[in-house]
Amino acid sequence: MKNWIPFLIALLAAAALFVWFGCRIEPGNGEIAVLIRKTGKPLPQGEIIATSPDEQGIQLNVLGEGRYFRNPYVWDWEIFPVTDVPAGKFAVLVRRSGSNNPDGSIIAANDKCRGVVKEVLGTGRHRINPYAYQVKLFDDIKIMPGTIGVVTSLTGNDLFSGTPNDCRNENGFLVDSGRKGVVKEVLKEGTHRINPFIYSVTVVNIRRQRHEFSGKDAITFLTMDGFPVSIEGTVEFNIDEKLAPRLTQVVGDMEDILNKIILPSVLGFARIEGSKKQATEFIVGESRRLFQDKLDAFLKANCRKWGIEINSVLIRDIIAPQTVAGIIRNRELAHQEAVKYEQEIIRARSEAELARQKMLADQNLKKVAAETEKLTASISARQRQSEAVVAAETELKVAEINLKTAKANAQAAIKVASAERDIIAKRNTSEAEVLRRQVEAYGGGTAYVQSKLWGKLMPGIKQIITNGSQNGTFGLPEISGKGVAK
Repeated sequence: MKNWIPFLIALLAAAALFVWFGCRIEPGNGEIAVLIRKTGKPLPQGEIIATSPDEQGIQLNVLGEGRYFRNPYVWDWEIFPVTDVPAGKFAVLVRRSGSNNPDGSIIAANDKCRGVVKEVLGTGRHRINPYAYQVKLFDDIKIMPGTIGVVTSLTGNDLFSGTPNDCRNENGFLVDSGRKGVVKEVLKEGTHRINPFIYSVTVVNIRRQRHEFSGKDAITFLTMDGFPVSIEGTVEFNIDEKLAPRLTQVVGDMEDILNKIILPSVLGFARIEGSKKQATEFIVGESRRLFQDKLDAFLKANCRKWGIEINSVLIRDIIAPQTVAGIIRNRELAHQEAVKYEQEIIRARSEAELARQKMLADQNLKKVAAETEKLTASISARQRQSEAVVAAETELKVAEINLKTAKANAQAAIKVASAERDIIAKRNTSEAEVLRRQVEAYGGGTAYVQSKLWGKLMPGIKQIITNGSQNGTFGLPEISGKGVAK
């Protein structure tokens, strides 16, 4: 029994070494392990990827970084790096196994069909089985400012399959979702990741474009009198964003727009309008400006329906034959000299007329000054006359008022004098009545006079000496105790 112990230990050690070194699967950082089953049910005919773990062959699911143990007699494996999609790119998967698509398309209808997978992979690391999928990297679609992306669907129903597309309007060749062709919606400014197997994107510049037709690109036509004339100029235009899909579908890119619409329109207009005029009309006069204005209006109207906005048309030079140009230049110089002399004559006449007008103006100024002075004197005289009349009328009114005042004062004085006379008369009457009554009280005038005399004398008499005569003291009547003379 003891002899088996070392053998068991050695067997266990060998088993451990076998498991560690023979069965260990250890994908590192950034790696995956693809399992391959050696035993099990055989794969269906035409398949290369096992859809279930009990089928032999390459397994669909992979092992990420870590440590795994598998029986090497049942399993085999391979280590691959993970699929790394760098920044600025995206990945499209092409499934290598599965059933064929029902419609024969290269786009996988579902996750069990082979072909291009619709969904794309963004930036980052992805565990993709390299036996099950082919990985294709594409750059991000960047729509810069001033540009748009016109999208063309590469898959779907044809334009006239099933229910035909409505082609009666100007957008008839633009398709709806599910059809092949240029779609109505455009991509705006930004970064887009679109499966290039399903959609094709054409970047269209909608900023203002400038094209010069000069030199060998100059527009040449024949005039009415058979002389060749060339025009050189510049046209500025831009593409309408809303009509860009139809323009791209029907016409093509920017070069096609120039060569198929703009330049042929300029050439056609120049040939038609140029054949209506003589060569001399393109050298002098208003014909050049009128020709440019008509060309501008024609181009705007003709290109607008295609979705091209003409911003400006400038004709810098109209090149005519030198034989005609020389004659016309000499005639133009002579004409300019004649115009110069005419202008000098007109200027001399203007100066003479100006001098005459100045003289008339001085005369009118003096006349106006004299009339103004006369008018001022007349106004002053009338004003002084008016002031004298007003003063006289004022004095008359004052005299009338003074007369009325004097009459009123006289009447008042008369009334006052009458009143004073009446008062004096009444006072005299009263005093006479009082005197009369006093005289009557004394019994006569003599007694009254004596009483007044005694009234004056008595205050000065200190003593009276009498002889007792019956006739009284010095003839003075005696006064009774009641003050009445006896």
